[in-house]
Amino acid sequence: MSNITPSLESLVAVDGAMVAALVDSSTGMLLGEAGSGMDLETAAAGNTEVVRAKLRTVKSLGLNDSIDDILITLSSQYHIIRPLAKTPEVFIYLVLDRAKSNLALARMKVKEIDGQLEL
Repeated sequence: MSNITPSLESLVAVDGAMVAALVDSSTGMLLGEAGSGMDLETAAAGNTEVVRAKLRTVKSLGLNDSIDDILITLSSQYHIIRPLAKTPEVFIYLVLDRAKSNLALARMKVKEIDGQLEL
């Protein structure tokens, strides 16, 4: 049984969290979402391109490695993108208010959720 909704809800409970989503990078489609204040359909599609570009770069460089997470730092927000360890074509997307969040704790929570998610 899927635990997507409670997992995403626990991410938006993190201090400073605004929205969280689970995205299929093969299609750019949202598999789940929590929180408000952002167009997650657009964010999912755009960040799918970020993940695809990084995967192409890793492959082009001949690196035998995988992405743990991608951090995008904006002037007022942090965006964390984490492909799932068990299903790398699916990623967790978490947006944080930079002034209200602890980035290290948020990254640890995203990693924890990665280990617990059941699709």
